[in-house]
Amino acid sequence: MILRQQVLLALLSSSPLIQAADTRTSDSSRPRGVGPEFAKFYKATDKPFVCISNPSIHIPFSQVNDDYCDCPDGSDEPGTAACSYLHHFSPDQPRPGANALTPKNESMALPGFYCKNKGHIPAYVRFENVNDGVCDYDVCCDGSDEYAGVGGVKCEDRCAAIGKEWKKQDEVRAKSMGRAMKKKKELQFEADKRKKEVQEKIDATEIRIQGLERKLGESEENLNEVERKEKMRAVKSDVSGKGTGRLGLLLSLSRDRVQELRDALTKTRKMRDDMVTRVTELEALLTALKEEYNPNFNDAGVKKAVQGWEDYAARESTDTWTNAEDRDLVEIAKEDGSDSGINWSDFEAEEEESSDAAAIYSLTSYLPPPLQSWLGGTISSLRQILIDNGILPDITKSTNVDDSPAVKNARKTKDDTQRDLTNAQNDLKRDRDDLDKDYGPAGIFRALKDTCVEKESGEYKYSHCFMSKTTQQPKKGGGQTNMGNFKGYEVEYVDDDLPADGKGLGRGDRIVMWYEGGQHCWSGPARSTRVVLGCSEVDEIYKISESEKCVYRMEVGTPAVCGWVDQPEGEQVDGAEQPKLGTAKDEL
Repeated sequence: MILRQQVLLALLSSSPLIQAADTRTSDSSRPRGVGPEFAKFYKATDKPFVCISNPSIHIPFSQVNDDYCDCPDGSDEPGTAACSYLHHFSPDQPRPGANALTPKNESMALPGFYCKNKGHIPAYVRFENVNDGVCDYDVCCDGSDEYAGVGGVKCEDRCAAIGKEWKKQDEVRAKSMGRAMKKKKELQFEADKRKKEVQEKIDATEIRIQGLERKLGESEENLNEVERKEKMRAVKSDVSGKGTGRLGLLLSLSRDRVQELRDALTKTRKMRDDMVTRVTELEALLTALKEEYNPNFNDAGVKKAVQGWEDYAARESTDTWTNAEDRDLVEIAKEDGSDSGINWSDFEAEEEESSDAAAIYSLTSYLPPPLQSWLGGTISSLRQILIDNGILPDITKSTNVDDSPAVKNARKTKDDTQRDLTNAQNDLKRDRDDLDKDYGPAGIFRALKDTCVEKESGEYKYSHCFMSKTTQQPKKGGGQTNMGNFKGYEVEYVDDDLPADGKGLGRGDRIVMWYEGGQHCWSGPARSTRVVLGCSEVDEIYKISESEKCVYRMEVGTPAVCGWVDQPEGEQVDGAEQPKLGTAKDEL
């Protein structure tokens, strides 16, 4: 190796490239292309250089930046393109000194050629761009990456002008970031408020459920008691199932007759009101005729009509009624069971169960009260046992207990309570599921749920509704196509340069909302969308692309992800609940 190095140096000693590629620069003790975070590896110039990722390999320090790649990780050529052919090793291989400026998934020990860019921001340019005859002012504004002047190219230092313009843009971005962070605080406040409302709703529903459960138990007990009483009634029945006792028959006839009279009264009252309306209109016409006709015209018919109206108006009327009488008609016409109607069940309950049963129970009236109570309960229980064993007829088959008004009312109360309880339990489950749902970092996406943003691109108008769905619709008309329903979150590293207007993702980890199960493509899969979120002052869609058939990618800006920082799970950010996701830094 030493012989090869000596021959190489002898052949190239006069080369301007080697002369320019000095291991030191005029203003720094670091070799050309070395960033400050890697300076510690290049301090001992009087000792062999140790390859950064391969410490078992040592080379003379004079071979650093000699335009020949000696280290497998390229660390001996920080200022040349000699090792640019090295690409990707294992992405898990540790890289000492790597920081936020270090590109992801690079195999080389160094992230690139370091440009000081005095007056602007230091940056790394890829090794293959060093001395390639192109001025990379977007990364290396000081032109130091083209120090050899390949092809006669000389890159002037433009950092002062670029830095000045960048500062202007940075001020605009800073103001926009301030507004975005203010909007984010508003979203966080709204999200916390909505979460609190859900919790309060859960608390109120739990209390309501407890009350409904008690009410349901009471209504079930009441229904059982009403059914028991109805079954124990001993009213003889005919084939039709109607009671034939004298009181029962009288009640049935009376109820039917009262209903007939009530219907007739209601109809007559309506006819009266209609007739009053018509008479009032007619009187108004005749009054107008009397007041407006010209008596100078000798129209006998008109004069006769006017005279007849005057005679009619002069007669005393007896067809008037008072408001009290009218209110009486209203009360009489009310349905049975209402406040002023007849509650027939009260009379039915007093009907004798049967002549036989009445005779049995009448005997107990001669006994002492305690014995009456005991004997009454015993007889009722014994009778029910005899009915259950087929010894006595089951009167429910003839009297149809389920048709009893008392049973119907009791069952309706129980069914209504059960329905209200089921609805309350469903509401509680839905609210608890919503409370436990992952709404992103500190739950901030709760404030954006179902909020939609749209953008036209090509022949379509696209829509993204946060935590709901993504859609596509032709601009020339037609129905929406579902591009996926919300499923969850991921984190994706984005390696993009942020545009000058700040409308983009930038570089760093980004939250991804993924949507699946959309409408099927023709001869293809169900549509799906990955929505990558970047920091923005307003909710907006930056760009839509289709990476493969029916697999879409949306880049969306929102204030909700501004200032997103990486924290271990369980810790808190600004006093808020730590998100379940990973996190990223500001990118606006």
